Amino acid sequence: MKTAVRLQGITKRFPGVIANDNVNLTVEEGEIHAICGENGAGKSTLMKILYGMQPPDEGQIKVLGEQMDFSSPKEAIESGIGMVHQHFMLADNLSVLENVILGAEPSSGPVIDFATARTRLQELGEAYGLELDPDDPVETLEVGERQRIEIIKILYRGARILILDEPTAVLVPQEVEELFRNMRDLKAEGHTLIFIDHKLDEVLEIADTITVLRQGRSVATVKPEDVTAHDLAELMVGAELPTPEAREKTEKDQVVIEVENLSAEDEEGVTRLRNVAFQVRSGEIVGIAGVEGNGQLELVEAILGIAHVTSGAIRLHDQDISEWPVRRRREAGLGYIPEDRHRRGLLLPAPVWENGILGHQTSKRFTKGIWIDEQSSVKFADEVIERFDVRTPGPRTPVHALSGGNQQKLVVGRELATDCNPLIAAHPTRGIDVGSQAAVWEELRRARAAGLAVLLISADLHELLGLSDLLLVMLRGEIVARLDPTDVTLRELGAYMTGAAA
Repeated sequence: MKTAVRLQGITKRFPGVIANDNVNLTVEEGEIHAICGENGAGKSTLMKILYGMQPPDEGQIKVLGEQMDFSSPKEAIESGIGMVHQHFMLADNLSVLENVILGAEPSSGPVIDFATARTRLQELGEAYGLELDPDDPVETLEVGERQRIEIIKILYRGARILILDEPTAVLVPQEVEELFRNMRDLKAEGHTLIFIDHKLDEVLEIADTITVLRQGRSVATVKPEDVTAHDLAELMVGAELPTPEAREKTEKDQVVIEVENLSAEDEEGVTRLRNVAFQVRSGEIVGIAGVEGNGQLELVEAILGIAHVTSGAIRLHDQDISEWPVRRRREAGLGYIPEDRHRRGLLLPAPVWENGILGHQTSKRFTKGIWIDEQSSVKFADEVIERFDVRTPGPRTPVHALSGGNQQKLVVGRELATDCNPLIAAHPTRGIDVGSQAAVWEELRRARAAGLAVLLISADLHELLGLSDLLLVMLRGEIVARLDPTDVTLRELGAYMTGAAA
């Protein structure tokens, strides 16, 4: 085999942090190569350097034996490299075809040649099992279909080397199986795939070669047949593979939050929730499973006071809060871990200490009169940093300088450290490594045992089955199943989530 990518001595420094420290990586042509590592290990930075998004401070990049010095993703694309980001970069108001050709439109004179583009799109779909209706609006598609668009986009631009960042993060088991079939088809056609994944069982199933990064350095390159998930976890974080299992019962009789026959509409008047009803008791975790886009976000926003509720009621500690503004709900103890830390959870240019009190900035703990008490706020940030292992040079570091996983730990930490009850936790471990997952799970267990009521929304089905006392499945804005997590398999849960269950 020829070498598709060779990175030699790659070093990248940011203020106070060495993201990559003399990293070496060799990817052979036509293989599926996984990159694993804990948060802050330098995985995403390394891939951004390969894709031309960031220049290395030191080191060499070779693609198919030719030395490269990319100054932009455009140059990487022209060299046959494409990247599918974890957060999809699609225009929801455009069709599948328009998204695929955006920025690379074929033309016939001054007019876009849609006929040629449509033919090419259909050829790619048939060749790699990525069939899509070119005319479907992206806003109507499921997560798995959106991911297919992203893959076709880079194939359309001629990519032979594909970088996939956390490709299974929001997929149900059936969609993961389909993605893996697509990846194997691409490999069979001679494409090279590099992917980042935190789910070690998936890495072992799909990868031909695995490279582990730790603290910015490449510490091992192994074959999946030579290692176990335990071995990989130990290489990554020096610890055993964690489990979310929490079977001891701590549920009490006190109902902390109750949702009663709740219906809600979006801004365009489309019904997104229909007669949703459930209770979460003190010391209980109620999990919500569902393919993204089936009402989970709207449910969270309704409880927070953001969504337009058309009927039903929300009770907090037996008080009807349906008409309360967001601030009053938060001050009454409603905790919130948002599903998108960048859009809803952080002010990226602001320092860690300011983000540490975000959502709680009106609390007496963090104020002096009408002013923010900086000393108290910085002290609280230090507590969160230490307790949740947020890796940062200090509380005054801008949050944008932290890795995604450390940003997530900050968001989780500030809620659990403020003694909220209940807690709405939307994807609390998304994008964090196995060691950090274990820490978050342990904190949730402790808080649950102390009486915290948790509404847990997650795309990690192992997490839902392991942590939940009761599991609810949402489909098209309704609760379609109430399941005992100890008595349902992953495939059965996936069938309920996709509407395939009888």
